[in-house]
Order: sequence, then structure tokens, then C-alpha cells
Amino acid sequence: MYGNVPQQQQNQQPQAAQQDLSVVLVTGSYDHEIRFWEAWSGICSRTIARSGEQGQVNRIAISPDKRLLAAAIHKKVAVYEVAGNANTPIVVFEGHTGNVTAVCFHAEGKWVVTGSEDSTIRIWDLRSSHLYRSYDNGSPVNDVVIHPNQGELISCDQSGAIKQWDLSENSCTLELTPMGEIPMRSISVASDGSLLVAGNNKGKVFIWRICDDPSQDRFQPVSKFQAHSRYLTRCLLSPDVKLLATCSADKSIKIWSIAPNYDVKLEKSLLGHQRWVWDCAFSADSAYLVTASSDHVARLWELSSGETVRQYNGHRKAAVCVALNDVNLA
Repeated sequence: MYGNVPQQQQNQQPQAAQQDLSVVLVTGSYDHEIRFWEAWSGICSRTIARSGEQGQVNRIAISPDKRLLAAAIHKKVAVYEVAGNANTPIVVFEGHTGNVTAVCFHAEGKWVVTGSEDSTIRIWDLRSSHLYRSYDNGSPVNDVVIHPNQGELISCDQSGAIKQWDLSENSCTLELTPMGEIPMRSISVASDGSLLVAGNNKGKVFIWRICDDPSQDRFQPVSKFQAHSRYLTRCLLSPDVKLLATCSADKSIKIWSIAPNYDVKLEKSLLGHQRWVWDCAFSADSAYLVTASSDHVARLWELSSGETVRQYNGHRKAAVCVALNDVNLA
């Protein structure tokens, strides 16, 4: 994210940086606010206050081209322009009857996928602003990701299932239940499509190798381990697929290395948050991690040292979601 920027230069954010969208860092909170941050200085550059509106912000996602921010707000999804200053979304997707728990963008930004406690997964067309497709999951959905091939969705749910949804067949084509009915809380797919990671309510993490050979099982289990002794809230693979971050109710974030033979080793425990850690996001170079916590604060961690290098203060209630896009689009 920073390259080799000296510490004093990091603190001296250039005046022009307020219009610099090379790093888009956003947090959402139970105080109903969405905040944009200058990553280097820690200054809040924009607040979407949502005055008079109901509903906490559950999840947020930034489009690959950094133009749009999608926010899962209670039962709806609001889409905002990243470069604008308006508090008003450019489109609102309504139709879920339960809390929206997951939101992610298609690689070309043409559609948005959502998962909800109403047991449905929905695809929304950003061009027409309408619902494109809906899947009945049969159980409250806790997380959804889009496979890098853009042709499959993978979800996890409250009944303990992980499901693969084939967009061409318009159906669920595969289901895993690694620990019976224990709810699966979070999933992550490697950027190169090689691995699937999932974590459950009991703090246990499972890793599968994703196989594209039709003569073999699609998901081949390669590792499982106890990451936390308390509730796991998020698991996330780094962009370079060498690290795995797990967040927990135990106030910690743990950084695990994944070897080519799939051996998993605890590299660091990131300590400093005072309450539950709900969400995390890696920088594009896999060198930094941003986290959001019930202690109202987001933190930027330098993974080589395991230290907090920035703290983002301003939310008045739990900060429960974070999104970061610092990919160089040039």
C-alpha cells in the first residue's frame, strides 16, 4: 500500500490526496455511518451520515474499478459513487426480507451479489437496477463470494453448509457440510482460484484445494485447524495466496502462512483491539491488513512487524465492516 514511503512522509498527506482515489478505504458501523479514510494520514475525508435513515451497515464492497461502493444496510443494498460527495445513493436494491449479510461485485462491475438471513442469494444488475436472479438457499446465508472465473458463487450458511452455485446452470451444483449443522460463518476463495477457506462459529478453519479436473472431486480437503477458541467472524486469503487472516470474538486477528504443500503455520497474532474484531481487508501487495472492531475503531496493521501503523477513529458504535481497494489500475 505504501511501498517504501518514509514514516514522516506518511504523516504528511499531500493536499491533493483528498481527490486521490489510488487508495479507497471505507468502514461501516452500527452508528449507521459510512466513512471514507485517507489511509496514510488516518483522516476521515468523507462521511455518509444517512441522517434519519434506519438500519446498521453490515457489509461493504468497492467495485474493481473503484467507481462504486455497495453497502449492505439492514435489508437493502445502497450503491454510492466513490468519487462523489453525495449522501444519496445512485441506486438502492430492495427485496430481501432479512438482514443482508454479504455483498460483492462482479469483476467487470456489471452486477452485485448479495446474501441474506432471508435464506436467499440474489444477483442485481447494475445497468438496469433490477433483480437479475435469485437462489433459494434454504437456510440463512452468512457469506457469499464470487469465484475468480466469474461463473460460480460459493456461499456458506447457518445450517453448516457450503454451496457452489453455477451461474450457467442456475442451480446449486455442489454442497459440503464439514462439521454437520455447526454454522459456517465466513468463506474466502483464492485470487487464482486454487483454494477455498471457510471458518465456523466454533473458531475452526477448513481449507480445500479447488480442482478443475472433472474426473476428480471439485473441493479436495487439505487442512483443518482450530484458529480461535471463540467465535470466528471472518477468514480472508491474501491476494498473493500466501497468508490467511482470521478475526474473532477473542479480540485478536491471527495471520497464518499457507505453504505450497498446504501446511498452515501461525505467523502472528495482531493484538490491540479491545472488543470483537468483525472484518478485515488486505492491501493489494498483501503487506498490510485493515481491521474493524466493536471498539469503534479500525486499524491498519503492517504485517511484517505485526504493529498498528494507523488507527481510524470516528465511529460512535461498533465498526463491523471494512473495504479496501488500492489496486493499481494503470
